[in-house]
Amino acid sequence: MMIALAGYCGLSKSEIAGLTWEAYDAEGEISVTSSVVNGVRGETKTEARKNSVPVIQPVRELLDLYRLRLGNPTKGVMFETENHTPIDLKNIYARRIEPILSACAECGETKKKHGVKDHEFRRRPEAVQWRGWHAFRRGLGSNLNELGISDLTIQRILRHSNVATTRKSHIKIREDTVTAGMELLAAEIRRAETAQPEAQNHTTKRVN
Repeated sequence: MMIALAGYCGLSKSEIAGLTWEAYDAEGEISVTSSVVNGVRGETKTEARKNSVPVIQPVRELLDLYRLRLGNPTKGVMFETENHTPIDLKNIYARRIEPILSACAECGETKKKHGVKDHEFRRRPEAVQWRGWHAFRRGLGSNLNELGISDLTIQRILRHSNVATTRKSHIKIREDTVTAGMELLAAEIRRAETAQPEAQNHTTKRVN
């Protein structure tokens, strides 16, 4: 659920930790009003980050199911510990994600716990590299850009104060997209070269 909110809503780890059920409305929007860093609730990183975030239908369905499993709470911390305090996403990574992504292909142990065995530690080759929680925000910006969404709209979704931040740090052009773009340019040049002689021939015929 946390990864869905990070990857499809663009929430940072401190914003996810700070979410409350009061912030989630029936129309499918989440109001980001605060963040939690090291267990302390405070203001969002910037004033622009304090805004509503649209929740797409697949994420809304997951969120509603998650709430149903919790007994349909209407208030309180959305992701809480047994002591009802905001959960620390660094701990979520260390306890739930890293053991899967950093497991040895042979025995399933993490590198920290591997120790001396009858084989060397070899990370599972199919496991993705963890780039941190913030990578989901950058990924969302890049995916929206690839779908043709304008930079200003992406800025609003990611709640940046300045569109320059969106363009500089949160839109990564994939290499296949770059190649495709250059191929389109080459096709346009070929089209122009073909059209020019035809236009000249047409003009010559009219003069004659």
